Amino acid sequence: MTWLNEKERRIAGFAAIAFGVVALLPLVDQGYYLSISVNIVMYVVLCTAWTLFSGPTHYISLATAAFFGIGTYTVALGIDTVPFPLLLVIAALASGLLACVVGIATLRLSGIYFVIFTLGLAELVRQVVTWLQTNFSSSLGLYVFTDFGEKHIYWMLLGLAAIVYITGWLINRSRLGFAMQIIGNDETVAKHVGIDTARAKVILFIISGAFIGIVGAILAPRFSYVQPPSAFNPMISFQVVIMALLGGTKRIWGPLLGVIPFTILFDQVTAYFPNHTSFVIGIAFMAIVYLLPQGVLGRLEDLGRLRKRFRMVSAEEGNNP
Repeated sequence: MTWLNEKERRIAGFAAIAFGVVALLPLVDQGYYLSISVNIVMYVVLCTAWTLFSGPTHYISLATAAFFGIGTYTVALGIDTVPFPLLLVIAALASGLLACVVGIATLRLSGIYFVIFTLGLAELVRQVVTWLQTNFSSSLGLYVFTDFGEKHIYWMLLGLAAIVYITGWLINRSRLGFAMQIIGNDETVAKHVGIDTARAKVILFIISGAFIGIVGAILAPRFSYVQPPSAFNPMISFQVVIMALLGGTKRIWGPLLGVIPFTILFDQVTAYFPNHTSFVIGIAFMAIVYLLPQGVLGRLEDLGRLRKRFRMVSAEEGNNP
């Protein structure tokens, strides 16, 4: 770890300890806490993968459900004949390929046009899968029988979370990460300094989509019976956006600040008010946009700057009685 500075070594050490501690959860609990922890880690990976692309580019992608569903159906179709680790690789490749095609075709769009297109993408893929199963299969769903329990899914997601964080850290230190920072600040300036903006955005979109596809593949055994409405659920896309924006997208770990509280809140709403989940999603989105436009991370950074400024003013007043 000689390539890390002192601060990065401390962060890496703390992260390793934290991952080691949370990995012990299945040894302590096999019930509710493990179940909700699976949801939390799932959304941590989804939101962090989403932030890899949408954080620096400021493009709001609602294609999460499409990539997630591709991964889920990859496992559902091949679980009886293909080893599960290989299915994870195929899911990543299939989702990455879809992201590549979509990225090449649409990443010249911006603003509301890109949002609408990515939202329609998930619905289009869902309708295509439904049509194929209706016309070429005897049922609208596929069974996924494995020996994996909640604890195995939890450990796989936790390992994937570590890989996503490391990938994000490496990207931020690379030429691609530097290019994306310039693109996020001003895409016109990035073009003038010679950055191939379209290529950079497509590469990052592929990486993001591939990770999301792997999450869908890992979650497939949890569904047991996979159908298009559950695999390509648009609610996944909206929840990922809300959680990521709530936590903040300036740092790779920012979404974590939004995932934990919102997952717990949504779990309680689903349990006690199952018919009002869409209402809660809408209220949460409006509240974040109006009250926390920079997310919890942005608010904490503002408070930190304000506190630093207050200390400087106090020090100056102390030196000038």
